[in-house]
Amino acid sequence: MKNINIFCFGFGQVAKNFISKIKLENYNINLSTTTRNETSVKIFDGINYSNYEFNTKKYDENLIMKLREAEYILVSIPPQDGEDLVLKNFSEFMKNSKVKWITYLSATSVYGDHNGEWVDENSETKPTSYNGTNRLKAENFWLSFKDKKDLPVQIFRLSGIYSNENNILTRLKLGNVKLINKKNHYFSRIHLEDISNILFESLFKFKSGEIFNLSDDKPSSSEEVTLYGAKILNIKNLKKIKVDEIESNILKNFYKDSKKVSNKKLKDYFNYSLKYPTYVEGLNYIRDNFI
Repeated sequence: MKNINIFCFGFGQVAKNFISKIKLENYNINLSTTTRNETSVKIFDGINYSNYEFNTKKYDENLIMKLREAEYILVSIPPQDGEDLVLKNFSEFMKNSKVKWITYLSATSVYGDHNGEWVDENSETKPTSYNGTNRLKAENFWLSFKDKKDLPVQIFRLSGIYSNENNILTRLKLGNVKLINKKNHYFSRIHLEDISNILFESLFKFKSGEIFNLSDDKPSSSEEVTLYGAKILNIKNLKKIKVDEIESNILKNFYKDSKKVSNKKLKDYFNYSLKYPTYVEGLNYIRDNFI
C-alpha cells in the first residue's frame, strides 16, 4: 500500500472529501488537520488523525513537527482581514519542511463582475466583495512566498460548490427557496466530487505557480438551476422575489457579480473529464441516489 503524509489547514467538506478520495485509491494516510477548537485525536473515514488547535489567538505548537514532516499541504482556511493566517504563523516552518505540494484553495470571487462574459486565469481580477478582495490578497501572498522561498505552490479558484448533501434539491425539499430573476446573471459551480478528483490528479501532475479555475462546463443563472431542480422534483408555484427584496447580505453580494468561468486550462492540463459536466448530470444523480 502506498503512503502519503498530508497536513490540512482546515478540515471542511473539500478537505474531507479529498481525503476520502485518497483512501479510495488505496493509500495509507498519515493525516494531520487544524481546528479552531482544542486539540483532539479523531477518526475520519476509518483514519486516526490529530486535529490541532489553530485560531486567530493561538495554536498548538505540537503541530509544527507534523507540518515539517508533511509532504503535502492543503490550505482551505479563508483569510482574515486581508491576512493569510497560515503564512503569518507558519511560513518559516514550511520553508524548512519536506513539502513538495502546497495547494491553496481560493475562489472565483476574485474576478468580480464581468457583465456575464467569460473569464479565464488571465482575466482581470477586480473583486467587488470583501471576501473576494481578501482572497485575491491571500493569493498574492502565496505566490510571493513561492517566489521568495522557492516552494511548490498552486492555486485552485473554486466556483460555487454543491455536493450530494448540500444542493438546490435539498433546499427545495425544505421549502426555503425563492425564485430570483435577474437578467444576464451567470455564475459557475462545481460538484464536490470533481474537486476531489482534480486535487488527486494534481498530486502527480504539479507545476508550481499555476492557477486553475475549478468549474463545470455550463455557467447558468440561479433561476435556470432552480427551475430545473423544481422540475425534476415536481415542485410547482415557487415564490418569486426581486433582487432588491433579498434580505441576506451574502445573497445580495452573490447577485452583484455575473461571469462565466472557463475550465479549459484545467481540463487541458490534467486531461480531466468532469464526472458532472453540468448541473443537469449532478442534480439528476443526487435525485436518483440521495433524495
